[in-house]
Amino acid sequence: MSNDDKNVNKPALKIIEGLVKGRSANNDNDSVVYLHKAQTIIGRDDDCDVIVLERDVSRHHACLHIEGDNYFIEDLNSRNGTQVNDIPITGKVPIFSQSEIVLAGQLKLRFYNRFDTMSLKSVPTVLGGLLRIDMRSRRVFIGDDEILPSLSLPQYRLLELLYNNHGNVCTRDEVVQAVWPDAVGEGVSEQAIDALVRRLRDRLADYAEDKDFIITVRGHGFRLANPSMIEEN
Repeated sequence: MSNDDKNVNKPALKIIEGLVKGRSANNDNDSVVYLHKAQTIIGRDDDCDVIVLERDVSRHHACLHIEGDNYFIEDLNSRNGTQVNDIPITGKVPIFSQSEIVLAGQLKLRFYNRFDTMSLKSVPTVLGGLLRIDMRSRRVFIGDDEILPSLSLPQYRLLELLYNNHGNVCTRDEVVQAVWPDAVGEGVSEQAIDALVRRLRDRLADYAEDKDFIITVRGHGFRLANPSMIEEN
């Protein structure tokens, strides 16, 4: 059986930044770690499943748990901490597809569930879209115009989630995880989610009144409709 066959329908971690033994963030073929075990230990120790070559990462830093179609990351009392979508965590918390996991501020990973790993082989580009995000500076543009003042943090997190999913539907649970990770388990009302979507739509409409960038897919969630700039010219 080929490696591709073994990895079909397996969740995965993609290395965005940092050093991992036998892997390279700069090579698409080597940057993905497929997850075959119910528990995957990440750390510097040689007995870890994912061996990290960053000195600030603990010997046994974190554990990724697979429980059916539910996924969790657990910080193993590491010295320098674990973040999920920029939020420091303690203990075991749920993660969703496209969640960003950072260990000790040095290793950055992006998680993909078993339904999304096909996108690792061929990710549709959105660079030519009318709406663009500069991930490093967290600036948002529509055409040549930057959205100012900047989006609020919840608005930006929602837009980034939709943008990174390249037109795929994001569920309300995924929105809660991305926007309000501390509220997972406590619940966020549908009214709060709808109000956030409405405010973000209003901000985007200030720069493209005739475009509806955020599409509600009834009973499922939301997706981003990002027309190409070629279509606009």
